[in-house]
Amino acid sequence: MVGRYKLMLGDCLKRLPELDDNSVDSVVTDPPYGLSFMGKDWDHGVPGVHFWEEILRVCKPGGYLLAFGGTRTHHRLMVAIEDAGWEIRDVVMWVYGSGFPKSHNISKAIDKAAGVEREVVGSRNQRFGLTQATGWNQTSTPRNSVISDTAPATPEAQQWDGWGTALKPAWEPIIVARKPLEGTVAQNVLEYGTGGMNIDRSRIPLNGDYKCGSNGRPSQTGLGDNYKPEVANQHSNVGRWPANLIHDGSDEATAPLGEAARFFYCAKASKSDRGEGNNHPTVKPTALMRYLVRLVTQPNGIILDPFMGSGSTGKAAMLEGFRFIGIELDKNHKKIAKARIVDAKEKRVKV
Repeated sequence: MVGRYKLMLGDCLKRLPELDDNSVDSVVTDPPYGLSFMGKDWDHGVPGVHFWEEILRVCKPGGYLLAFGGTRTHHRLMVAIEDAGWEIRDVVMWVYGSGFPKSHNISKAIDKAAGVEREVVGSRNQRFGLTQATGWNQTSTPRNSVISDTAPATPEAQQWDGWGTALKPAWEPIIVARKPLEGTVAQNVLEYGTGGMNIDRSRIPLNGDYKCGSNGRPSQTGLGDNYKPEVANQHSNVGRWPANLIHDGSDEATAPLGEAARFFYCAKASKSDRGEGNNHPTVKPTALMRYLVRLVTQPNGIILDPFMGSGSTGKAAMLEGFRFIGIELDKNHKKIAKARIVDAKEKRVKV
């Protein structure tokens, strides 16, 4: 691989054969969820076994795969990944507060089917976007919309008033898989540089909070003669052990956790995440992607994203000092990705 990044246009199944066996260190990707999102052709199905078999081939033994999934379809994604030969190691829960329910108002639907007009009884302003899980809230600045409140017009509509068809989305799974090792973990790491997670580079900052022990839990002072401060506080400067839960720092996401929210990594989205001219509908926060790539990639390692989109993984890879290979089907999205990746690379060099 020449340079810090390589961007490829086309179907990943047709472009992946151009990559050598055992040539990438990790795979961090946001594949289609199979929800027919916004009527997009690329989201009509979850990538099947043949995709993940080819991705497995190019990944080094012990290399990690991190793949986002939809709450309705991640089971199909996980089975396809496992059937391709990957080992399922965990699932990270990414919790966010900006989800917007796409619910069908049953009462209104009944009146509409009956051809009856409902009486407007009031109005309210509603600030809306779409869900952070699909990047909708980042597509444009959320705007206010005037919503008319109407009263049921038929007895049947009155009976089903207040009923809908969907919950508010508030989390998204990230599947954690690993290519089978060659030999032991130690042997694999020494041979390929893959097989482990970079725990210390992914620890949760203490931010002035009380110290913690080597297992990432608070130091225990009630252990009597068994308490050894030099052991309990040995990681006090690097933070708590990373967990399989990440949140965005919003009140909605942290309120259920209470004070325990500080035990988990906070990946806040910034206004600059999307970049100028980026119309891709599923942009992930840069802080989240930077955390994920450094968790599973060795220094100067090569990260592959076979479903590149607008280049969020590539941007994170450049900012963290890794190398990157991205494959994208859409010509316009590849152009956007390149601009974001080049910009991130330049920022890294300046620092």
